[in-house]
Amino acid sequence: MTRRQMMAAATAAALTGASSASARDTAGFDAALQAVFDGAETPALGGMVVGRDGAIWTGAKGVRHVGGAPATANDLWHLGSNTKAMTAALYGRLVDKGQASWMATLGEALPDMTMDAVWKDVPVKQVMTHRAGLSDATALGQAWLMTARADPASLTDQRRALGLRMLASRPAGTPGTFGYANSNYILIGAIIERITGASWEDAMRTELFGPLGITTGGFGAPAGDQPWGHGGGQGIDPTGPVTDNPAALGPAGTVHMSLQDYGRFLRVFLNDGAGWLTPETLAVLMQPVGEGQPPYAGGWIVPPGQPWAQGVCLTHDGSNTMWYASTWVAPGIGKAFVAVSNDAQRGRPACQTLIPGLIQSI
Repeated sequence: MTRRQMMAAATAAALTGASSASARDTAGFDAALQAVFDGAETPALGGMVVGRDGAIWTGAKGVRHVGGAPATANDLWHLGSNTKAMTAALYGRLVDKGQASWMATLGEALPDMTMDAVWKDVPVKQVMTHRAGLSDATALGQAWLMTARADPASLTDQRRALGLRMLASRPAGTPGTFGYANSNYILIGAIIERITGASWEDAMRTELFGPLGITTGGFGAPAGDQPWGHGGGQGIDPTGPVTDNPAALGPAGTVHMSLQDYGRFLRVFLNDGAGWLTPETLAVLMQPVGEGQPPYAGGWIVPPGQPWAQGVCLTHDGSNTMWYASTWVAPGIGKAFVAVSNDAQRGRPACQTLIPGLIQSI
């Protein structure tokens, strides 16, 4: 996602209030989904409203791919950069287990990685909030995108190699200033891999999917009888060669799962950590670092001016150019709202329109 897209997403659901309808009355949610889908051209559009006890409502309209079967509320959806909040929370889980520290610097977190001296004192939290000065142009350029899928090295070794390239020279961006880059979360993934001795994918399965009861979580485009991503109006067969970003980018944006399972993750932010994270760690993940716009915390934008949320609000959009996901979380009212589409270009405006419709229907 570009910074412009992020800021547009962060303002799309700004509302002055919400209706007093019961959250258990799902007719309003169904109507909101139908109205947006009828005015959109996306193959499928899905949505979810989550409460403190789990999903209150899920829905889907359209088809899994052009010419294919109908999409369902139980299908799997690619979350794109909304994976970042999971990677940040996974690091927080390791902090709670005494294996990581919120005070760590890159030099301490990656002591065996050769890096320019300027990086050694950069706090990990600054990396997590896109304020370390990392730029995707340093290691994730076109040449990498063209060759990464054929790299025979393990994903752990690939991420370590990317980290070495990222940190070999001085920051390409301005440290302390927000600069959105997937590189930040690939580096957080490499730190998680060093701590756990396992791939980020395995750490996700062990420390996040398993404890939260997420059974449909996976990486890359969903396989089998599931929705396909779309580009240029055409379905992208998940058995094809290019169905997602290279897998090494995983910590920044390759997770897929069902809406209901995504709701299990979002409940963590509605329930003071839900016993999976401590309230103290949850507070760190929800606290922006540094000045300037957008206010960014642990994988979340924290937009001001959201009176409907009755307190702190979290939001993030995600896309791999073939899918789109938009999420808003309002712990103060105990609700989270999700919109997903299997077409990034046509789904983005539909998702960003559906979110306010769902909020107004509570």
